[in-house]
Amino acid sequence: MRKILVVSAMTGALVCLLVQSALMQAGPEAGKVAAARRAGPAKGAVPRLPDGSVNLMDAIWTGGGPVNDLESQGGLKKGELDALMLPWARDLMATRDETQEPHNACLPMGVPRVTPFPYRFVQNYTHKAATHMFILHEGNIHTYRQIFMDGRKHPAELDSTWLGHSIGHWEKDTLVIDTVGYNDKFWFDRRGHPHTEQLHTVERWTRLSLGEMENKFTLDDPGAYTRPVTFTFMAVASPPQDELLEYICQENNQYGVATVPGYKGPTMGNQPKK
Repeated sequence: MRKILVVSAMTGALVCLLVQSALMQAGPEAGKVAAARRAGPAKGAVPRLPDGSVNLMDAIWTGGGPVNDLESQGGLKKGELDALMLPWARDLMATRDETQEPHNACLPMGVPRVTPFPYRFVQNYTHKAATHMFILHEGNIHTYRQIFMDGRKHPAELDSTWLGHSIGHWEKDTLVIDTVGYNDKFWFDRRGHPHTEQLHTVERWTRLSLGEMENKFTLDDPGAYTRPVTFTFMAVASPPQDELLEYICQENNQYGVATVPGYKGPTMGNQPKK
């Protein structure tokens, strides 16, 4: 099983001891998991459900979206996305730094943002057509996304939310997720790329093999960018021994915020305040 270790303001020697202890507790499977990670994405055919449709939920996934930089991680050239930003959006981004990021206060990450922690697709597969799909995220607030698969349209009026209103359908082996109704609070990445409530996104998830899945993500926000732009991200399946773990993070939790570069917040003695 995967082990998560969070260390803040500790000496290097203590860190080494804790890591050694965690590895010892991992048991005999630890070596197999480590070897699987070193080997890279699993090879093999795309798995399918009994009805022949692509199976997305036989593994947990990491990647498939940005963390540090939407522009570079999405396959764009340096400055390409920034050149499409409206002046007000560019000015706003210039005032942002990592210490202000909502995600660091345990608020939702938005779309298409990911974390270093994994997520799992949960499909509805019975003799009847699917009505819903869910994406369960381990990281940040242990949140989930709900995608309506029953052919409904977006409501004419929506309350803006962190993850928006998502409807989905299959185009052959590609899952298409169309989302509107976002609020303007989350950041696309740690650089602070902004958006407005006019944001409309389309994700096109295509499983390429047993261990890899592509997400072609289109961002359309006329309130902040001069034209729609498409990014490409790659998700990788975790070793089969891995499962989603419990992760507790409540709004405005400041634990670990002192590890963010440039942190200048309160301290407790010589140690960062947790």
